[in-house]
Amino acid sequence: MDKIEHIGIAVKDLEASNALFAKLFGVPHYKVEEVVSEGVKTSFFKSGPNKIELLEATKPDSPIAKFVEKKGEGIHHIAFAVEDIVSELERLKGEGFVVLNETPKKGADNKLVAFLHPKGTNGVLVELCQEIKEG
Repeated sequence: MDKIEHIGIAVKDLEASNALFAKLFGVPHYKVEEVVSEGVKTSFFKSGPNKIELLEATKPDSPIAKFVEKKGEGIHHIAFAVEDIVSELERLKGEGFVVLNETPKKGADNKLVAFLHPKGTNGVLVELCQEIKEG
């Protein structure tokens, strides 16, 4: 894993949270994107070299809706950048981690993504992200 790619925060109201985090960071969000397959609308902020992703559910049965219902708003996941997500998934499975996505899927911010089950990572949902290269 190369670096922390972003920290994901589940929110109830993306518009209100965008205003709150804009005050916190002193800059507006730079992108809003919906990932229909996951039932989520995302918003991204940069704070220095770091990225924060806010996630609002767009469907009541989406993973983010279930998370907010069960745990409330707050940190949902930590994402790590990887060069080769398929190889990294194989390596992690070999190390005994439980992979939630056998095959990476398209996520927000031009990334292929896959998740590790939080039961095997001390309660932290870990996301792997690989930049989708054009061409």
